[in-house]
Amino acid sequence: MNTDKIYAEAIANEYSVKNTSKVVQLKKLDRKVKRPPLVLAIVLGIVSTLILGIGMCFAMGTLGDGGTVFMIVGSIVGSLGIAGAIANYFIYDKFSKSRKQKYAGDIIALANSISEEE
Repeated sequence: MNTDKIYAEAIANEYSVKNTSKVVQLKKLDRKVKRPPLVLAIVLGIVSTLILGIGMCFAMGTLGDGGTVFMIVGSIVGSLGIAGAIANYFIYDKFSKSRKQKYAGDIIALANSISEEE
């Protein structure tokens, strides 16, 4: 068994042009539509949660000297975190709908061509 030949074929296969099926193209296009809104929603949710947590730390006196000023600042910062968490759904929904509208023609055309072949 010639391992050099096997290794060379494996490398060549990695760089060769592959014929992708229409179903694979449809799945990639679907991921291209759905992934960016999901990533944005996750990042915005994490950031909003961290802002809320920082506000809670200020309000409870864990950060700062525990005075009235820090409690007010903590309440304001925590409210901003809550507002971000609430707005997250609406931002995700709008972004997701715009992506679906943008790629709807391509996805429908590809899905119709797949269904006509069968």
